[in-house]
Amino acid sequence: MDNPRTVESASTEMIRTNTQETTLLADIKSLIKVGIINSNLITTFAGFWLALHFTGTSFFDQWATFLLTMAGTALVIAGGCIINNWFDRDIDPIMSRTKNRPTVTGTMSLSFVRNLGIGISILGFVTLLFTTWQAAVWGAFGWFVYVVLYTMWSKRKYTINTVVGSFSGAVPPLIGWSAIDPGLQLEAVILFLIMFIWQTPHFLALAMKKKDEYKAAGIPMLPVVHGFRMTKRQIVVYVACLLPLPIYLASLGSVFLVTAFLLSFGWLALGIAGFFMKDDYKWATWMFIYSLNYLTIMFFMMVIVTLPFPF
Repeated sequence: MDNPRTVESASTEMIRTNTQETTLLADIKSLIKVGIINSNLITTFAGFWLALHFTGTSFFDQWATFLLTMAGTALVIAGGCIINNWFDRDIDPIMSRTKNRPTVTGTMSLSFVRNLGIGISILGFVTLLFTTWQAAVWGAFGWFVYVVLYTMWSKRKYTINTVVGSFSGAVPPLIGWSAIDPGLQLEAVILFLIMFIWQTPHFLALAMKKKDEYKAAGIPMLPVVHGFRMTKRQIVVYVACLLPLPIYLASLGSVFLVTAFLLSFGWLALGIAGFFMKDDYKWATWMFIYSLNYLTIMFFMMVIVTLPFPF
């Protein structure tokens, strides 16, 4: 018969081990910002898929390139996010959504986090080199903008930090596209512009929701420096700039065009409604949620309408 104390000790040790594994997994997911990676991989896939479509290339002939592209992109983004966390360790304790990162709680040493970010970034660049050197260059460009120009330079100094960061967030479709077609096409540029313009109203809505936290952290987001009314105007201007872009993707068909225009006009209408709503935080939440749905549906439809069956 087993000793009760031995059984109890083994159970306690098992619980402790499982807790440590769960905590480690949560720390890693927090460091690499899984949500950001997932959303960027959606646009990377769209760029890859549309490049196949416009060049008449079979997906099954490029499945290895696809895996390398997605893995390389994910690693580059993860590496950049880790270094972002390492650099922002002094302001992250102030904000509710960042205060539990391992760089704040101390569950991982700062030197380990820094080296991990550099190592994963390099691994990502090398992985992309196995597709095309152009894809690796786009990945390096996006990483440089996010880590150096956004995180280390503009984020704490200028209200245009959102615009600066938008360049990095618009790169994933170009990585996906250039892995198949290094020369790019007009459609690839339009994907870049959609992502570039989309990010400012998306993140300004988030900045409105988190205004007090950004203010406490000393981050000069537009709502903090110039107030909500100016921020609303900027959001509406950027959303309006999205309206004509689907025209340049007319070759995707009428189903896509109708969907894209309905999404854009709906977002613009909601944006204008913000000037008449009394609850700015509620409006910002609606705009933030709508922006997520806009991006998901827009890029999902790009893939759907180019599947090998008629629409």
